[in-house]
Amino acid sequence: MPIIKSAKKRVRTTKKATVRNAKTRRTLRSSIKTFTKSLGTSKSKSAHSKAQSAVGKAAKKGVIHKNKAARKQKQLAAAAKKHAGVKKATPAKTAKKTTAKKPAAKKAPAKKKTAKK
Repeated sequence: MPIIKSAKKRVRTTKKATVRNAKTRRTLRSSIKTFTKSLGTSKSKSAHSKAQSAVGKAAKKGVIHKNKAARKQKQLAAAAKKHAGVKKATPAKTAKKTTAKKPAAKKAPAKKKTAKK
C-alpha cells in the first residue's frame, strides 16, 4: 500500500481508469461479436456501423492502439462487403456526368446594303 499522498491518489485514479477501460473493452468485444453473428442478415448494416463506432471510440480513449483500430475497421468492412451487407460506392458512379456544351454559333448579322447616291 502506498504511503505518499500522490501515490495514493494515483491508485484511486488508476482504479477509475481501469473500470472505464474495462467497460469500453467489453462494449468493443460485444459489438464485434454481434456484427459477426449478424453477417448476411438484414441487421448487418446497423451492426457494422455500431462495431466501427466502438472500435473508433476504443482507439480514441487509448484502450487499443490506433493502428490496431484501423486494421480492425478494415477487417470489419471487408467482412461486410464479402457478405454483401455494405456496398461501397465508387466516386465515378455517384458523380453526375456533366458534359460541357459548346455555345451556340452566332450568325453574323446580315449587312445592310447602303443606297448609292
